[in-house]
Amino acid sequence: MRTTLHQIRSIVAPPLTGPHGPLPPLLLVLTVVTGLVDAFSYLALGRVFVANMTGNVVFIAFSLAGAKGFSLLASVLALLAFVAGAVAGGRLYGLAAAHRARLLLGATVAQLALVLVSLGLSETVSLPADGASRAVLVVLLGLAMGSQNAVVRRLAVPDLTTTVLTMTLTGVAADSRLAGGGDSRAGRRLLSALAMFAGALAGAALIVHGHPTAPLPIVAALLAVVAAGLVPHRHSTLPWAAPEAG
Repeated sequence: MRTTLHQIRSIVAPPLTGPHGPLPPLLLVLTVVTGLVDAFSYLALGRVFVANMTGNVVFIAFSLAGAKGFSLLASVLALLAFVAGAVAGGRLYGLAAAHRARLLLGATVAQLALVLVSLGLSETVSLPADGASRAVLVVLLGLAMGSQNAVVRRLAVPDLTTTVLTMTLTGVAADSRLAGGGDSRAGRRLLSALAMFAGALAGAALIVHGHPTAPLPIVAALLAVVAAGLVPHRHSTLPWAAPEAG
């Protein structure tokens, strides 16, 4: 129990002299963002994910098999936009690779801009969206989440991918003492899962109770918080800021 609490503390309030500096709590906020964005895309844009691509691959297969209620176009657009966003994130790494705080700051500012454009568009259309407005929203948010994932992957903070939880939860079980493992890092991994759950729950609750656009301003606010949290560290010379620290 003490180990689990220590792991949680290492994410929520890590020392700036630690191997990842202030990055863990900021990535935890981005994990909440993922839950909110996918709640919006699935419930307000109609059975499509813009952050978790596993779902879209399955949805494409369902559509090709003739299953009702899935949009082949939306799933393909989400997948392509996500990949394009990931390419952009990789390009950003080439420009800001020398400093982890500046890398994440640049990606977050770009992501915030895409979310704000999405918010503006969502306020002008009826939700659940369809047609061209749906396609544009899927592309904008897919680009935003693809770039986030690419940059977070480069940062390489353990157990904080901000998106993929399958391997995270597998690690909790497979590395547990019950399975013969020595350290499941349950505190860190479960906190990541809880963050995404909280974001998805909040986003779904808002949409289901008549506020379909509400998740996006919350996403924008959280991204602004992440950016503000990175600004004081953009010139940091502490070891965590160097790319090899990841």
